[in-house]
Amino acid sequence: MQNSLPIQKHNCAQSRTGLACEEMVSQESTNVVAIVDDDESIRSALQGLMKVAGYRTMAFASAEDFLTSGEKQHIGCLIADIRLPGMSGLDLQSQLNTDHHKIPIIFITAHGDERMRMQALRAGAVDFLAKPFDDTALLEQVRAAFDE
Repeated sequence: MQNSLPIQKHNCAQSRTGLACEEMVSQESTNVVAIVDDDESIRSALQGLMKVAGYRTMAFASAEDFLTSGEKQHIGCLIADIRLPGMSGLDLQSQLNTDHHKIPIIFITAHGDERMRMQALRAGAVDFLAKPFDDTALLEQVRAAFDE
């Protein structure tokens, strides 16, 4: 799926938990994938993968950075790690549900178990992928999230 909206600028800002970077797009767009992971190399790799697949991205080092970004309404899909500094990925999902922000979420984790997986899926997650995951499987889930 291609998004034909132009990138206006690339913006990075230092937060208390790390660097948050985003590719700014027009205000009407929801064809944006948000990536929340405390590992900079994972954020960078996922941004590259999503860009090659035609998606715009915003990357955040923590759930708190994402929640305070003011960008929730522009997000069409969220890829989040389960284990994050401060608020966990599951806590982020719970907060978004409480705030009635129905953003499709794909969880990625190296530390998940079946209980976590079931909790995430029951709360509306699109999928729960174990690291390392297959790029093709992730892209299929991102496409499914945008089709919801």
